[in-house]
Amino acid sequence: MMEPNLIIDIAKEAIWVYFKLALPLLLISLFIGLVISLFQALTQIQEATLSFVPKVIVVFLSLIFLFPFIGSSLSDFSDHLFSFMINLD
Repeated sequence: MMEPNLIIDIAKEAIWVYFKLALPLLLISLFIGLVISLFQALTQIQEATLSFVPKVIVVFLSLIFLFPFIGSSLSDFSDHLFSFMINLD
């Protein structure tokens, strides 16, 4: 039977992995949104797609670039979880 502290430790590690994987993409999206908003304010162009399309493209390219990091992080977390489940006996 699993102890509550063990479950909390696993949940903490899962949340940490989530933040580690999501933070780079969120920061990139935030930076691109800031740059585009500044461009829109300077040129007084108020087009909704001007802020949406570049963010989608840059986040998609960042996801491709960060895929090895994301894959290795998820693989390490999965290995840790499975080895813990095997040694649970």
